[in-house]
Amino acid sequence: MKAERLEALLQEDGRAPEERARLVRLMLLFAGLPPPPDPYGLFPRYAPLQERLLRAGAGADGEALEEAFLELYCHVHGHEAPYTPAERKRVNETGGYWCHAGGISPVLLAVPHLSAETVLADFGAGNGLQGLLMQVLRPHRRTVQIEISSRMIAAGRELQAWLGIGAERVHWVQGDVLDHSPRGYDFIYLYRPVRPEGEGRRFYERFGADLAATRAPVVIFSVADCLGPFLPAGFQVIHRDGHLTCYRRR
Repeated sequence: MKAERLEALLQEDGRAPEERARLVRLMLLFAGLPPPPDPYGLFPRYAPLQERLLRAGAGADGEALEEAFLELYCHVHGHEAPYTPAERKRVNETGGYWCHAGGISPVLLAVPHLSAETVLADFGAGNGLQGLLMQVLRPHRRTVQIEISSRMIAAGRELQAWLGIGAERVHWVQGDVLDHSPRGYDFIYLYRPVRPEGEGRRFYERFGADLAATRAPVVIFSVADCLGPFLPAGFQVIHRDGHLTCYRRR
Protein backbone atom coordinates (compact mmCIF):
# COMPACT_ATOMS: atom_id res chain seq x y z
CA MET A 1 0.00 0.00 0.00
CA LYS A 2 1.17 3.53 -0.78
CA ALA A 3 0.40 6.62 1.27
CA GLU A 4 -0.66 8.64 -1.77
CA ARG A 5 -3.21 6.02 -2.79
CA LEU A 6 -4.68 5.74 0.71
CA GLU A 7 -4.95 9.50 1.08
CA ALA A 8 -6.77 9.67 -2.26
CA LEU A 9 -9.24 7.00 -1.10
CA LEU A 10 -9.90 8.96 2.09
CA GLN A 11 -10.34 12.40 0.50
CA GLU A 12 -14.03 12.53 1.41
CA ASP A 13 -13.63 11.47 5.06
CA GLY A 14 -14.12 15.00 6.40
CA ARG A 15 -10.77 15.15 8.21
CA ALA A 16 -8.22 17.91 7.95
CA PRO A 17 -5.33 16.94 5.64
CA GLU A 18 -2.79 16.66 8.45
CA GLU A 19 -5.13 14.46 10.50
CA ARG A 20 -5.77 12.25 7.47
CA ALA A 21 -2.02 11.93 6.92
CA ARG A 22 -1.62 10.62 10.49
CA LEU A 23 -4.39 8.08 9.92
CA VAL A 24 -2.70 6.88 6.74
CA ARG A 25 0.59 6.56 8.61
CA LEU A 26 -1.09 4.27 11.15
CA MET A 27 -2.78 2.27 8.40
CA LEU A 28 0.59 1.64 6.78
CA LEU A 29 2.08 0.72 10.15
CA PHE A 30 -0.60 -1.89 10.89
CA ALA A 31 -0.49 -3.20 7.32
CA GLY A 32 3.25 -3.81 7.47
CA LEU A 33 3.71 -5.28 10.96
CA PRO A 34 3.68 -9.00 11.71
CA PRO A 35 1.06 -10.21 14.20
CA PRO A 36 1.82 -8.87 17.69
CA PRO A 37 3.20 -11.13 20.41
CA ASP A 38 0.18 -12.73 22.03
CA PRO A 39 1.01 -14.79 25.13
CA TYR A 40 -2.50 -14.25 26.53
CA GLY A 41 -4.51 -15.06 23.40
CA LEU A 42 -5.87 -11.52 23.06
CA PHE A 43 -5.37 -11.05 19.29
CA PRO A 44 -6.63 -14.24 17.60
CA ARG A 45 -8.08 -12.40 14.58
CA TYR A 46 -5.12 -10.16 13.78
CA ALA A 47 -4.02 -11.99 10.63
CA PRO A 48 -7.44 -12.13 8.88
CA LEU A 49 -8.24 -8.55 9.88
CA GLN A 50 -4.88 -7.39 8.56
CA GLU A 51 -5.58 -9.22 5.30
CA ARG A 52 -8.92 -7.42 5.08
CA LEU A 53 -7.10 -4.10 5.52
CA LEU A 54 -4.67 -4.98 2.73
CA ARG A 55 -7.53 -5.89 0.38
CA ALA A 56 -9.34 -2.65 1.20
CA GLY A 57 -6.15 -0.69 0.54
CA ALA A 58 -5.98 -2.23 -2.91
CA GLY A 59 -9.65 -1.44 -3.58
CA ALA A 60 -11.51 1.72 -4.46
CA ASP A 61 -13.78 2.26 -1.44
CA GLY A 62 -12.53 4.73 1.16
CA GLU A 63 -15.23 3.85 3.67
CA ALA A 64 -14.35 0.15 3.43
CA LEU A 65 -10.68 1.03 3.95
CA GLU A 66 -11.39 3.03 7.11
CA GLU A 67 -13.77 0.38 8.43
CA ALA A 68 -11.18 -2.37 7.90
CA PHE A 69 -8.51 -0.36 9.71
CA LEU A 70 -10.77 0.52 12.64
CA GLU A 71 -11.79 -3.11 13.13
CA LEU A 72 -8.13 -4.15 13.24
CA TYR A 73 -7.28 -1.25 15.57
CA CYS A 74 -10.13 -2.12 17.96
CA HIS A 75 -9.08 -5.78 17.95
CA VAL A 76 -5.56 -4.82 19.09
CA HIS A 77 -6.86 -2.23 21.55
CA GLY A 78 -9.04 -4.84 23.25
CA HIS A 79 -12.66 -4.68 24.35
CA GLU A 80 -12.41 -6.19 27.84
CA ALA A 81 -9.46 -6.44 30.17
CA PRO A 82 -8.55 -9.88 31.58
CA TYR A 83 -8.88 -8.89 35.25
CA THR A 84 -7.85 -11.10 38.14
CA PRO A 85 -10.63 -11.70 40.70
CA ALA A 86 -9.13 -9.08 43.03
CA GLU A 87 -8.83 -6.51 40.22
CA ARG A 88 -12.39 -7.19 39.05
CA LYS A 89 -13.69 -6.81 42.63
CA ARG A 90 -11.98 -3.42 42.97
CA VAL A 91 -13.37 -2.17 39.64
CA ASN A 92 -16.87 -3.19 40.70
CA GLU A 93 -16.53 -1.60 44.15
CA THR A 94 -15.44 1.79 42.79
CA GLY A 95 -17.95 2.01 39.94
CA GLY A 96 -15.27 1.56 37.31
CA TYR A 97 -15.92 0.71 33.69
CA TRP A 98 -14.71 -2.36 31.87
CA CYS A 99 -12.06 -1.80 29.24
CA HIS A 100 -13.38 -0.14 26.07
CA ALA A 101 -11.59 0.68 22.85
CA GLY A 102 -11.22 4.46 23.01
CA GLY A 103 -11.35 5.17 19.28
CA ILE A 104 -8.67 6.46 16.95
CA SER A 105 -9.71 10.14 16.91
CA PRO A 106 -8.05 11.04 20.25
CA VAL A 107 -4.77 9.63 18.93
CA LEU A 108 -4.97 11.65 15.72
CA LEU A 109 -6.09 14.86 17.46
CA ALA A 110 -3.49 14.66 20.26
CA VAL A 111 -0.44 15.13 18.06
CA PRO A 112 -0.46 18.97 17.82
CA HIS A 113 -0.55 19.15 21.63
CA LEU A 114 2.55 16.99 22.11
CA SER A 115 6.18 18.04 22.04
CA ALA A 116 9.50 16.35 22.65
CA GLU A 117 9.26 17.32 26.35
CA THR A 118 5.68 16.22 26.98
CA VAL A 119 4.89 13.87 29.86
CA LEU A 120 1.57 12.22 29.06
CA ALA A 121 -0.63 10.18 31.40
CA ASP A 122 -3.42 7.80 30.45
CA PHE A 123 -5.74 7.13 33.43
CA GLY A 124 -7.15 3.66 32.76
CA ALA A 125 -4.87 2.74 29.88
CA GLY A 126 -5.89 -0.86 29.22
CA ASN A 127 -3.08 -2.32 27.13
CA GLY A 128 -1.87 1.22 26.44
CA LEU A 129 -2.28 1.11 22.67
CA GLN A 130 -3.49 4.69 22.37
CA GLY A 131 -0.58 6.11 24.36
CA LEU A 132 1.82 3.93 22.39
CA LEU A 133 0.46 5.18 19.08
CA MET A 134 0.80 8.76 20.31
CA GLN A 135 4.47 7.95 20.93
CA VAL A 136 4.72 6.60 17.38
CA LEU A 137 3.14 9.69 15.81
CA ARG A 138 4.90 12.25 18.01
CA PRO A 139 7.73 10.87 20.16
CA HIS A 140 7.77 12.58 23.55
CA ARG A 141 9.62 12.30 26.84
CA ARG A 142 7.35 9.80 28.57
CA THR A 143 3.95 8.14 28.40
CA VAL A 144 2.67 7.04 31.81
CA GLN A 145 0.18 4.18 31.48
CA ILE A 146 -1.97 3.75 34.62
CA GLU A 147 -3.98 0.53 34.60
CA ILE A 148 -5.36 -1.82 37.26
CA SER A 149 -5.15 -5.00 35.15
CA SER A 150 -1.72 -6.57 35.52
CA ARG A 151 -2.31 -8.79 32.51
CA MET A 152 -3.23 -5.84 30.29
CA ILE A 153 0.00 -4.15 31.33
CA ALA A 154 1.94 -7.30 30.44
CA ALA A 155 0.22 -7.34 27.04
CA GLY A 156 0.99 -3.63 26.66
CA ARG A 157 4.67 -4.20 27.25
CA GLU A 158 4.60 -6.73 24.42
CA LEU A 159 2.88 -4.17 22.17
CA GLN A 160 5.49 -1.57 23.09
CA ALA A 161 8.26 -3.89 21.92
CA TRP A 162 6.23 -4.80 18.81
CA LEU A 163 5.98 -1.11 17.90
CA GLY A 164 9.68 -0.54 18.55
CA ILE A 165 9.22 2.05 21.31
CA GLY A 166 12.16 2.39 23.70
CA ALA A 167 11.76 1.33 27.32
CA GLU A 168 12.65 4.82 28.61
CA ARG A 169 9.68 6.39 26.83
CA VAL A 170 6.90 4.43 28.56
CA HIS A 171 6.29 3.99 32.29
CA TRP A 172 3.73 1.33 33.26
CA VAL A 173 1.89 1.80 36.56
CA GLN A 174 -0.15 -1.15 37.83
CA GLY A 175 -2.76 0.31 40.16
CA ASP A 176 -6.14 1.91 40.69
CA VAL A 177 -6.62 5.28 38.96
CA LEU A 178 -8.30 6.51 42.15
CA ASP A 179 -4.91 6.43 43.85
CA HIS A 180 -3.18 8.71 41.31
CA SER A 181 -3.01 12.47 40.88
CA PRO A 182 -3.05 14.46 37.63
CA ARG A 183 -0.34 16.80 38.88
CA GLY A 184 2.95 16.80 37.01
CA TYR A 185 1.57 15.86 33.59
CA ASP A 186 1.45 18.06 30.49
CA PHE A 187 -1.19 15.96 28.71
CA ILE A 188 -3.85 13.80 30.36
CA TYR A 189 -6.07 11.26 28.63
CA LEU A 190 -8.97 9.47 30.27
CA TYR A 191 -11.94 7.49 29.02
CA ARG A 192 -14.46 7.85 31.87
CA PRO A 193 -12.48 5.55 34.16
CA VAL A 194 -15.12 5.60 36.92
CA ARG A 195 -18.72 6.70 37.29
CA PRO A 196 -19.16 10.13 38.95
CA GLU A 197 -20.91 8.75 42.01
CA GLY A 198 -19.77 7.55 45.42
CA GLU A 199 -16.04 6.90 45.44
CA GLY A 200 -15.95 7.74 41.74
CA ARG A 201 -17.31 11.22 42.40
CA ARG A 202 -14.64 11.73 45.04
CA PHE A 203 -12.05 10.75 42.43
CA TYR A 204 -13.20 13.57 40.12
CA GLU A 205 -13.39 16.02 43.02
CA ARG A 206 -9.80 15.20 44.03
CA PHE A 207 -8.73 15.34 40.39
CA GLY A 208 -10.14 18.87 40.07
CA ALA A 209 -8.70 19.97 43.40
CA ASP A 210 -5.23 18.73 42.45
CA LEU A 211 -5.42 20.65 39.18
CA ALA A 212 -6.55 23.76 41.08
CA ALA A 213 -3.46 23.53 43.29
CA THR A 214 -1.18 24.37 40.37
CA ARG A 215 -1.29 26.79 37.45
CA ALA A 216 0.85 24.64 35.17
CA PRO A 217 -0.27 24.42 31.53
CA VAL A 218 -2.03 21.16 30.74
CA VAL A 219 -4.19 19.64 28.00
CA ILE A 220 -6.88 17.10 28.93
CA PHE A 221 -8.61 14.75 26.51
CA SER A 222 -11.72 13.29 28.15
CA VAL A 223 -13.82 10.66 26.34
CA ALA A 224 -17.46 10.29 27.48
CA ASP A 225 -16.60 13.27 29.64
CA CYS A 226 -17.39 13.20 33.35
CA LEU A 227 -14.51 15.46 34.37
CA GLY A 228 -15.74 18.81 33.05
CA PRO A 229 -17.97 19.81 35.99
CA PHE A 230 -15.09 19.22 38.41
CA LEU A 231 -12.42 21.26 36.59
CA PRO A 232 -11.29 24.50 38.26
CA ALA A 233 -11.49 27.90 36.59
CA GLY A 234 -8.98 28.57 33.86
CA PHE A 235 -9.73 25.63 31.57
CA GLN A 236 -11.22 26.25 28.15
CA VAL A 237 -12.87 23.75 25.82
CA ILE A 238 -10.81 23.52 22.63
CA HIS A 239 -12.70 20.62 21.03
CA ARG A 240 -16.01 18.85 21.60
CA ASP A 241 -17.66 16.40 19.24
CA GLY A 242 -20.11 14.45 21.40
CA HIS A 243 -17.58 11.70 22.07
CA LEU A 244 -14.37 13.51 22.97
CA THR A 245 -14.04 16.75 24.94
CA CYS A 246 -10.67 18.50 25.04
CA TYR A 247 -9.64 21.11 27.60
CA ARG A 248 -6.59 23.33 27.83
CA ARG A 249 -5.14 25.55 30.51
CA ARG A 250 -2.39 27.82 29.29
